[in-house]
Amino acid sequence: MATIGANDPLGMLVTPKSPCRELLAMIPAPLAIFADNQAVFVNAAACALMEAGSEDELLGLPPTAFAHPLDSGIVENRMRDLEEGIAVNGPLALRLITRRGRLRRITVSVARITIGGRPLVVIVSTDDGRRHENFLKKSEEHFQRLFESTQDIYYKTDASGVILKVAPAVRRVLGYEPQEMVGRRVEEFYPHPGERDSLKRALREHGEVQDFEGRTVRRDGVIIDVSISSYALYSPEGEFLGVEGVYRDISDRKNLERKLRRLATLDGLTGIANRRTFLEQASDSLRPVTRHNSCIVLFIADLDHFKMINDRYGHIAGDAVLERFARAVGLELRDRDLFGRLGGEEFGIVLHDTCRADAQRVASRIGESARGLRFAAPDGQEYRVTVSIGATRNHCDDAGIERLLARADRALYAAKEAGRDCIRWMEP
Repeated sequence: MATIGANDPLGMLVTPKSPCRELLAMIPAPLAIFADNQAVFVNAAACALMEAGSEDELLGLPPTAFAHPLDSGIVENRMRDLEEGIAVNGPLALRLITRRGRLRRITVSVARITIGGRPLVVIVSTDDGRRHENFLKKSEEHFQRLFESTQDIYYKTDASGVILKVAPAVRRVLGYEPQEMVGRRVEEFYPHPGERDSLKRALREHGEVQDFEGRTVRRDGVIIDVSISSYALYSPEGEFLGVEGVYRDISDRKNLERKLRRLATLDGLTGIANRRTFLEQASDSLRPVTRHNSCIVLFIADLDHFKMINDRYGHIAGDAVLERFARAVGLELRDRDLFGRLGGEEFGIVLHDTCRADAQRVASRIGESARGLRFAAPDGQEYRVTVSIGATRNHCDDAGIERLLARADRALYAAKEAGRDCIRWMEP
């Protein structure tokens, strides 16, 4: 509660038995006086309106504590305007929550006065609310419909992350009834509890976030993408009280983004990296190995006589060969190795931290996998494929992936000249 000194002019308003206090107490309308954003006087009518057992329940509270949480922003804006000397007109129609949890609708007037150089804010109820009852009731019904139908789901937590309130529309997005979520920690609805840490850090640093992307889990276990706009709540003393905000299901947008990203980076037929992505990844791989004097091996693999397959059996048959070959090669590679389609029947492979002997064994397995594939021609006959591979290792003088590609291409030409279905090396 605001400190009132012996010579403080505010004392004549709030000191027990003072004439001014007794006069204010006789006013039949609910009245509250605030200094330094804290209630320093409430009359009996205000206590009755708020269903407070005594004035001690209300003294020291900020003006927003007298309003419904959904109307607290209106009160804050009016108080801010008064502090900045902005002229405000007209009464405010507000909802409040009494100390016993009852909802009431009132109309108040708010004024800023100065006594003895000390600024005070006076809030007085100008009627008993009946005049605006129908208006506010309709307004609340409209708000509730909006609350139910909007894509933005309102939520509020306490300082420890326990959910205090969530919009009814959450049942449409997550499949939960609001009362099932209230009282539970927000982290329970994340795929992993630690995923909320980045949001909490952003709120601590900036006080609010806008369109912060995260993930949450529906009742059926499906993970969805959400966009979160929230702000941290603080008491007048600066104590962190919790978080309030909205979130929106953006799964459709994120799925489209992921699809477009896949289309931009993957080969549409085989599902492996396309030429541009493979070359970018290969270039990125070369930089650290050059710096740390480690080794990578580059293969260029080319299916033998592929044009003949397209000419004899058609492009659908040729596509099937490329798809099955890509799957077979992928089984021979490690997760950290790179695999992409350079174009047509030509594929690129980068083996990380691999010596020549190990790379030779990988190339042999790739050749065996290709020879093991069986394809049925339209006339019922069976045909097979083989692959030629050109290989090279990186060298400390290689400034970019282009030099490795040139050597591997010359090695591939040598493999073709040697009769195909083999591997040839071109050393740096």
